[in-house]
Amino acid sequence: MDTVITEYQKWKEQGESLRAKAKLAMETRFREILAEAVDIANLYRQDFGTALKPPASITSFKFKANVKAKGKAPAKSAKAPAAAAKAEKAAPPKADAKPDSPHLTAMRKKLDQTTKKLEAARAAGQNTKNLEDKIYELEDTIRLAELP
Repeated sequence: MDTVITEYQKWKEQGESLRAKAKLAMETRFREILAEAVDIANLYRQDFGTALKPPASITSFKFKANVKAKGKAPAKSAKAPAAAAKAEKAAPPKADAKPDSPHLTAMRKKLDQTTKKLEAARAAGQNTKNLEDKIYELEDTIRLAELP
C-alpha cells in the first residue's frame, strides 16, 4: 500500500513540474506571438496608412498604439446628484437594525460596480444584457439576505 502512495506522490510531483514548465512555455510563446502581431500591425500601418483590424472572433486582445487617446468619460448630468440626495433623504435610517454582514456589504459594493459598468456600456452603445442580468441577480440575493 505504501508503494502505491509513494508512486502516486512521485507522479503528482512530476505532473506539477511538467504543468509549471508547460505554463511557462505557453506564456512565453503567447508573448512572442503577440509581440510579432504588434510588429506586423505597425508595419501594415506604416506601409498602408490604416490600422490592421483583428478578426471578429478576437475581442479580448486589443492593441492600442496611442494610450493617451482614450475616450472621454460621459458627462454627468446635473440631475444625478440631486436625485441621489433625494433618495438618501427619502430612505429613513434604520435605528434598531443590526450592522450588515461583510458578505452583504461585499454584494452591495459589487452591485454598485456593476451598475457603473452598465451605465458606461449604455453610454458606449454596447450590449448590456449580461450586466442587467447580473444586477438583477445581485439585487435578488441582497433582498433575500435582508429578510428577517
